[in-house]
Amino acid sequence: MPRSPVVARTRAGASVLAALTVTALVATGQPATAAPAPPAAEPLNRAFDRAAQEYGVPRDLLAAVGYGESRLDGHAGKPSQANGYGVMHLASNPDNRSLEKAAALTGEPADRLRRDTAANILGGAAVLRDHADRLGLDRTERRDVNAWYPAVARYGEAEGPAAALYADTVFTFLAQGLTATAPGGEEVRVPSRPVAPDKDEVSAAGVYAQSPDYPSALWVPASSQNYATGRTATINKVVVHVTQGSYAGSISWFQNPASQVSAHYVIRSSDGEITQTVRDSNTAWHARSANSSSIGLEHEGWVDNPAWFTDAMYRSSAALTSHLAARYSIPKNRTHIVGHSEVPGNDHTDPGVHWDWNYYMQLVGGSPGTPGDSLTFPSYAVQQSGSSGPQVKAVQQLLNAQGYAAGTADGIFGPATKSATQAFQRARSLTADGAVGPKTWTALLSAGTTPALARGSSGDAVKRLQRSLTAALGTTVGADGSFGPTTETAVRNYQSSRGLSVDGKVGPATWGALQAGR
Repeated sequence: MPRSPVVARTRAGASVLAALTVTALVATGQPATAAPAPPAAEPLNRAFDRAAQEYGVPRDLLAAVGYGESRLDGHAGKPSQANGYGVMHLASNPDNRSLEKAAALTGEPADRLRRDTAANILGGAAVLRDHADRLGLDRTERRDVNAWYPAVARYGEAEGPAAALYADTVFTFLAQGLTATAPGGEEVRVPSRPVAPDKDEVSAAGVYAQSPDYPSALWVPASSQNYATGRTATINKVVVHVTQGSYAGSISWFQNPASQVSAHYVIRSSDGEITQTVRDSNTAWHARSANSSSIGLEHEGWVDNPAWFTDAMYRSSAALTSHLAARYSIPKNRTHIVGHSEVPGNDHTDPGVHWDWNYYMQLVGGSPGTPGDSLTFPSYAVQQSGSSGPQVKAVQQLLNAQGYAAGTADGIFGPATKSATQAFQRARSLTADGAVGPKTWTALLSAGTTPALARGSSGDAVKRLQRSLTAALGTTVGADGSFGPTTETAVRNYQSSRGLSVDGKVGPATWGALQAGR
């Protein structure tokens, strides 16, 4: 395709790597080297090689785009927040039709592009090449990875600052190199190299504008149609989210008037960079019932892949939360710093079981382990006469809820609490010693209704199940109210260790064993 005069440029004015402010972290946590990549003998590497050859896209550029979009995880065809699919995040939404474009360019059906990783990578390469052709890159320029910067910026269908943030991230991966382990265990390497991306055709005005509320953050405003001006309630909590997509892609999604969602801040996985998209004084649309009273923090990644939750992200986000707590007098506890899944009226599961709340709250400088219900802990210690603290208060709340008079839930294990514990133990045929150990904890935490539960179930009954499994097994089962693979594994372990039928489902026999303190 002939070069368009609009995109004529000189290499003398190319931006240098120093203009990039991001620092890439690799999925394995190990620095990449400049050594040649090993022969591509595995499916993912073969897919990148084939797609690069067929569409004339540099292989390492293609891999860096895929890594930035998905950490090389296709999520079994499940869509992102922006309705994007697969390793290359081929999207189908009002502003980004890369899935449909890939189907037209490759001849592959859309369903295969969504679910088949090799086809998805081929489709991503085709879309990148189409952008390069429309920009007028000739064969010689296509061999120079730096010339692809404008095409990469267009790949996410963002504009201005969001497009520049997207392309900068990809080119930093190229500069730093990466060694990534895909979910199936296959290793994909991109050797480091000097880069001087050609930014002449990308409008990056305002990319490095300072946040008006948090000086350490960038400022890229969301569409005014995706939030409400002002507040109808006092700010009293921080809500932690996971984007289910990439950093720049999420920022771009908040700029899309059709999305009808936003958050106040977005935190990048690789280096903890923060971008503010909605002013603190305005109401972002991120948590339904808590919108008017909360600040929403989106963290780049997917709930089912802990590789996204880097130390840099935790530290950067915790510093922001600590700042918000000080500025708005938000208590640093798990009643006021909560996950999206813990907000009443929400059906989301983020940040999920892989989010390390104890570590996060330690970094914030607050109280770990107790979300708003004050019943969830990473482990349950023996509570007895003379004990005090949050877990005693939980015992008192549970006993009182079951009709055993433990007195005021003051967190002090006195005579009334001991007497109520003994009465509960006798009713469950447990040793009535008045001490709350693993068996009594299990019976207390599981007490209540006994609905049939299986993978896909959600709600308070699942939370009760998850807490009681934590007490019974002595290992943490995240109490997020979502019955996923981790909960199913815990149920199977419990059933096996208690001589029950092992099916990973919770019916009368499993509930009965839990409520008997087995």
